[in-house]
Amino acid sequence: MRTLRTFAPLFALSLAAILGCEASTEPNPTPEPGGEGCRDADTAGCVVASDKQRISTPDVPAEDKTALVSGNSAFALDLYQELRQEPGNVFYSPYSISTALAMTWAGAKGETETAMADTLRFGLGQDKLHPAFNWIDQELESRGQGAQGADGEGFRLNVVNALWGQIGYGFEAPFLDTLALNYGAGMRVVDFVGHKQEAVDLINGWVSDQTEGKIEKLVPIDAITLETVLVLTNAIYFNAAWRTPFEPTATADGPFEKADGTEVTVPLMHASLEMPYAEGEGYKAVAMPYDGDELSMVLVLPAKGTLDAFEASLDAAKVDGIVGAMSEHLVETTMPKFKFEYELSLKKTLEAMGMEIAFTSGVADFTGINAEGQPYIQDVLHKAFVGVNEAGTEAAAATAVIVGDESAPVPASLALVNPFLFLIRDNATGSILFVGRVADPSAS
Repeated sequence: MRTLRTFAPLFALSLAAILGCEASTEPNPTPEPGGEGCRDADTAGCVVASDKQRISTPDVPAEDKTALVSGNSAFALDLYQELRQEPGNVFYSPYSISTALAMTWAGAKGETETAMADTLRFGLGQDKLHPAFNWIDQELESRGQGAQGADGEGFRLNVVNALWGQIGYGFEAPFLDTLALNYGAGMRVVDFVGHKQEAVDLINGWVSDQTEGKIEKLVPIDAITLETVLVLTNAIYFNAAWRTPFEPTATADGPFEKADGTEVTVPLMHASLEMPYAEGEGYKAVAMPYDGDELSMVLVLPAKGTLDAFEASLDAAKVDGIVGAMSEHLVETTMPKFKFEYELSLKKTLEAMGMEIAFTSGVADFTGINAEGQPYIQDVLHKAFVGVNEAGTEAAAATAVIVGDESAPVPASLALVNPFLFLIRDNATGSILFVGRVADPSAS
């Protein structure tokens, strides 16, 4: 059993990533969980502040901004190609997943760094990618000034990061500096070895708070092992009103025909809405704007009976083409209300996409995190929630990467009463925040 190395300060990260190494099993005295104001490196839950302040106005060239959004969008749809194979509803935040894995990638070296970059479509080097993530994160933070949320309160689009590190474990200073400067992180210390339940409760409580209670129990107790030394967490929460809400009195139960031809009865909203619209070979699509006109929900309805073939052809270029073909129309819109949760482990999916080396003990190279150990990713956990009604949309997601260490228009119409796809997208940058499929709006 290896002795834990000297503790070094850590910083908060987006998306939950858990890193581990063998550790002494002798429990420490039970600490009282620390609060936001706590700075005690030996008390669980306390924040260990970095002497590096986040860069508030990163100087990122236009080509780097384009490369980041383009790469993230490509990964978003690559991942959809893997997840669409299972029947039923799908919903996830590729932005959350990419951010968390970008933070983990900050510690990758050699073939591991290359394989992760290829899979995640990171077209920028370490020196450019993290500042670009800092730029897009702060762009999104600026959205929705004065706009309304779906619940009658203000618009919210919050992306937050936190890092949870084992008391007594050492981390490389450059890795921690990168996270502090570009992801605005501060690390909370926990005792995964001696007080596993307390550590899990602190992490899950933080995620729940950041997502207004929509994402709970992101990290299960059995995800924490004796090797666990670090959890990097990202949470994203979105709450926005439609620019033009549906009238609740116009909502009525109606049939939704699933891909297999069976029907379910669901509440269908009806409205005549002015919004960007396009139709092409095998599809109709709209970009339904949220209040403030800075974000929109892109809804794509494949022709009846062609869902599988259309999905198989879907990539970032096709999404860009659909959005680029849109023009303002008055659209007679029929759309189901829906609400569901989605959760999954991404380990096998990411391995199949080319990241197997990062999950292989003794082979993965994350020496940028700990030069003396042999960190490797154990799992990547993701959980998401979406609710759509007459007023607008509420969506939330969180991710955990678990790593161990052995060492004018003519009126148009759109009736979304067959399976359809949707993306929540930042209009100015084109960044895809959420991706989903509604196969059965009656499921919850």
